[in-house]
Amino acid sequence: MTAIESVAGLRTLRPPSWARDAGAVILLVVVYVVFRDRWVLAHNDGAAPFQFLNDVRDWVNDHRNSSPIFVYFFNYISIGIGDLVSAFQTVLHGMGWIGVTATAGAIGWVFSGWRIGLTALAGFLAFGVLGLWDESVDTLALTVAAVLLSLLVGFPLGVLAGRSGRVRRLLTPALDVMQIMPTFAYLTPMTLIFLIGPPAATIATMIYAIPPAIRITALGIREVPHESVEAAVSLGSTRWQTLRKVQLPMAKPAIVLAVNQTIMMALSMVVITALIDAPGLGQNIVQALEQVNVGMAFDAGMAIVIMAIALDRLTRGAGRRGDRTHGDGAAGWPARRRTLVGAAALLAIAAVFGGKAVSPDFPSGANFRFAPYVNDLVNWVELHLFSVTDAIKNVCTYALLNPLQNVLTSAPWWLVVVAVFALGLRVSGLRPASTAAGCLALVAALGLWQHGMETMATVLVATVLTLATGCVLGVWTARSRAFSAVLRPVLDAAQTMPSFVYLLPAVALFGTTRFTAIVAAVIYAFPPVVRLVEEGIRGVPVTVVEAATAAGSTPRQLLWKVQLPMARRGLLLAANQGIVMVLAMVVVGGLVGAGALGYDVVAGFSQTTDFGKGLAAGIAIVLLGVMLDRITQGAGGRATEERAAGQAR
Repeated sequence: MTAIESVAGLRTLRPPSWARDAGAVILLVVVYVVFRDRWVLAHNDGAAPFQFLNDVRDWVNDHRNSSPIFVYFFNYISIGIGDLVSAFQTVLHGMGWIGVTATAGAIGWVFSGWRIGLTALAGFLAFGVLGLWDESVDTLALTVAAVLLSLLVGFPLGVLAGRSGRVRRLLTPALDVMQIMPTFAYLTPMTLIFLIGPPAATIATMIYAIPPAIRITALGIREVPHESVEAAVSLGSTRWQTLRKVQLPMAKPAIVLAVNQTIMMALSMVVITALIDAPGLGQNIVQALEQVNVGMAFDAGMAIVIMAIALDRLTRGAGRRGDRTHGDGAAGWPARRRTLVGAAALLAIAAVFGGKAVSPDFPSGANFRFAPYVNDLVNWVELHLFSVTDAIKNVCTYALLNPLQNVLTSAPWWLVVVAVFALGLRVSGLRPASTAAGCLALVAALGLWQHGMETMATVLVATVLTLATGCVLGVWTARSRAFSAVLRPVLDAAQTMPSFVYLLPAVALFGTTRFTAIVAAVIYAFPPVVRLVEEGIRGVPVTVVEAATAAGSTPRQLLWKVQLPMARRGLLLAANQGIVMVLAMVVVGGLVGAGALGYDVVAGFSQTTDFGKGLAAGIAIVLLGVMLDRITQGAGGRATEERAAGQAR
């Protein structure tokens, strides 16, 4: 027997991968049965990490008025940001509703075209029609201030990260934490340092909105063709000239997208900052949540959606119009465009001064509210569909959530860590598996193991429901352009609507339970999953689909045998984004009975004695997010490696 035949024989004796996986699962089940309820880390409100963080809070409170870092640094930052927000509020309120609306329409007309101008005009008029003009202006002022500061910080950092791999590697972990950290967790340290009010709200919004500004700007700089940069350098351009003359102009689409996404993220955060006394529409939504008034929250949520759409169209349209006119005239602006700008400016000024004299307040007779109709619909559903909603809640709770939570909380903590490491090793590789296991170990070290496992059970169930809903709708939209056109505005509204708004219909239908938080998380998280699944299916080459169809594949075979396997990376990204979005709702769900880490964060924010536990719970949620992210993100790369290895053999 030759050496090659011996190796081939050994390979045939090796059990198949499914058998090894089944053996590992059976081994884990046996160990769980033997050691169940042993080495379980029960929750302890007096854990050492909580006490340490409480001591930090006490030190800050004791030195707030005496330490130079507060007196001469944080206080001046707070005053400066507060003055900036107040200045925007004063200007916008002083312009009057006619002036602000006309100015928005004029800006859209000049920079984006007459269609976008009409969209902006109609959008701003809608704020008054909904009876929410003053609140909308306050939200706009806070958003503009937060976006301006975010871009002033994020744009230079994005340029540096795009030009330096070292800077990018230094910033990436911080950006990961900023994006995974629950929004509620930002509020606690912000109020500790800056107290409640617009300054703390603006800085919390900045923390949430800066990551996309940095990441997208850096991506745009990196994607500038290397040949263009080399050509500029060979002609004697300095680094500054290369950046200004080559990289920034060629990265303009990415920079416009960075501005757009920063605005969207800021709008989604300013509502939550209402809990720390931020002015605007968030106050209406929080009040509606306290009263369980779905209609009131719907009106305020619609105002935010309309504002997001108007600002989105303005920024995207300005980017496209700038590309078309670049290079015309002495400075890129033809004489006709300069005339248009002057005419629009005169029109806006006339609207400001004339509008204040004609109608300083939006006419109340033009108001139309959706609240009564929405509340009537909710009451009808509660009355006629209670048996259905209650059955859905009970099936999900007793068939999925409770068994999974019981397994995770009764298993030895080290067994769960080993299981996560084995799963990560199988689907993602050694490094992601080690990171995932390390994150779980840190959750145990924080003293939040039991609550962490309860949260993980909720997240996993919500993620399964999100992926099931998103995959079905995503496949449907990918295979039917008519259905895609119908669903697209629904997805746009669902992604823009503040997360608090989702809680109200869920509470009205299911009460304050863990399942309520799951429902709200599914509604919040399924839109990006649908979009990514649709994009993955549509991205399968047409030639492959035609070849499979010519070979006699039925639509079902085409989906399961061709499209879904070839869209694997898109599906994994959809799973990853679904997990991240569900985690973002964990704390919000803590307001309606989700318990566990979400409630800990809320309690830490609202109760002085639980400050340390709440901050530690926010860190624990980040660790769970990193764990799940590394497993799902690494799976795509591992699958590619395995296919390449199989082809090599």
